[in-house]
This record gives sequence, C-alpha cells and structure tokens, in this order.
Amino acid sequence: MQRMSDRPARWTQATVYPDMWADPDDDLRNNEDSPEGEPATLLDFLTNYRITLRMKCEGLDAEQLARRSVPPSTMSLLGLIRHLAEVERDWRNWISDGEPLSKLYGARDADFQGAVAERAAVDAAYADLEREQAATDAALAEHPDLSERVGKDGIAVRELMVHRIDEYARHCGHADLLRECIDGRVGQ
Repeated sequence: MQRMSDRPARWTQATVYPDMWADPDDDLRNNEDSPEGEPATLLDFLTNYRITLRMKCEGLDAEQLARRSVPPSTMSLLGLIRHLAEVERDWRNWISDGEPLSKLYGARDADFQGAVAERAAVDAAYADLEREQAATDAALAEHPDLSERVGKDGIAVRELMVHRIDEYARHCGHADLLRECIDGRVGQ
C-alpha cells in the first residue's frame, strides 16, 4: 500500500489559474475562433480532446508512460495511446462495407498489455495513433452529411463523430488521474 509520503506532490505548470494545466497563452486548445456549424463544432471538440491526451503525456519518459494505474488494472498512459489507435482503426470498420480491418495489436486487451516501458514502443504507439486518426478522419471526410448512414449497420455519421468525442473524453479523464499519480501534475 502506498503511503502518503510516497505520493507525488500536486502541482501545475500554470501561473495564471492554479487549477489549469497550462496558462491560457500556452494552451494549444485555446482557439479564438468559434467553429461554424455542427461538423466543425464536432471536429473542434475531437481535436481538443486529442490535444488534451497528448498534453497529459508530454514530458514523461517511457517508464512513466507505461506505468500501470492500480492492480489489477492494466491501464497506463501508453496503453491509452495504443487503445485509441486501435479504436480509431475499428471505427473505420463501422464506416466501411468491406471486410473488417485486422486489429493493430492482436488479441483483446493487447493494446494495454503490450504497453511496455521502451522508447521504441512509445514511438510506435504515437505513430500508430497519428496514422489511424488520419485514416479515420479521411474516411469520415468522404461523408460530410452527418445524417448519412454508412457501413453494414447503417450507422449515422453524426453518431460516429459523437462516439469518437465520447471515447476521447472518457480516456482524457483516465489520463488526468494517471498523470497525477505519476508525477502529481494536475489541471484541466
């Protein structure tokens, strides 16, 4: 059991607002322009959650990124990166009428189980995430009508977009807690 003295002190890099991750001028999510219309708004939310995940991981080494939360959980920041790459790939299966794409990491939970404390694993996970995000974004861009039904199950593009936002939002909450446990850094 971890003692209070073994836990990292809570801290933030922000100087303007003590409960923020970064100062407003340094926050990549601060966009002066409000998006115009539903598709742009959904994409803006998704983009900001993607940035948030990266922010929560920045400045950590491979061991810290691969550090598991609490037993028996296999969750780690690196596992979340790998998981979201896997999920992005799977969403393309929902868009397509063709044969499903194979899993990136193999069996169930391999995205978390394979999150090992090696620089090569970290680099590969980030590359996988960027590639899969770009591929899913491109696939959805072919369907600008949010009401259009796609894939074998006829799911609405809007539902896919909202589900993507939901997935990232949920895992950014996990990332908040994981990061605080690693080095005590807190903030939105």
